[in-house]
Amino acid sequence: MDEPGYEARAFAEALAWRARQLKRPGLWDTATRATQDRINRAIPERVHKIVTAAVQQMTRAILTGADWTTARPLAEGSLQVREDQVRARIEFYRTTASVEGGVAGAGGFLLAAADFPALMAIKVKMLFEIAALYGYSGRAPNERLVILRLFQLAYSSARHRPEALAALEAAMRAPAAHGGILKTFDWRKFQLEYRDYIDVAKLAQLLPLIGAPIGAVVSWRLTQRLAQAAMNAYRLRLLYDQDPA
Repeated sequence: MDEPGYEARAFAEALAWRARQLKRPGLWDTATRATQDRINRAIPERVHKIVTAAVQQMTRAILTGADWTTARPLAEGSLQVREDQVRARIEFYRTTASVEGGVAGAGGFLLAAADFPALMAIKVKMLFEIAALYGYSGRAPNERLVILRLFQLAYSSARHRPEALAALEAAMRAPAAHGGILKTFDWRKFQLEYRDYIDVAKLAQLLPLIGAPIGAVVSWRLTQRLAQAAMNAYRLRLLYDQDPA
């Protein structure tokens, strides 16, 4: 049986999350960004190339979305029923990401390098499953764009989040079968935003001795951040579908 008021609380949480995405960067965000820019300049080019290649692999996987769609869209069920299943899948993928990150962190540079595409695959698969549980099919061209925009928003800097949120909301309102909808997507910007977000977090995974625990924690948190964004975005999507205006 559903909890009384569950749907209202969930939608209120989604609207509060949306408001947070629109906040202007604070002093901490600005200082962190400046520090991150300096660190990025010091990171070896081969590390940047590995991350960029991993992002490219992920985008190709999204474009062939049927390969990732492992479940049919859930046609029936209240919001609470759907989200109980969503949380179970999130827990599975968070744990999987944490284990994978810990193993990679314990293996030095080579395994840490392999961690980037592996973690990306885990997160993309999680997003397609979440979409299906909210009733949306990853086979639809527009749904792949929604997933791309969602991924982009989750890992955008505070400076770019309002723009990323606007792009996500536009994608959520676009026609579902628009076949050419991905042609105007800015892949370079997508790659750079994601790379800049995770570079500092994942760089510590390369350090001897502490790489394993750091890798486990960082992978868990990166997956959790994406999962939280996905739940709130799809809650908003349901609201938009109920009231297109």
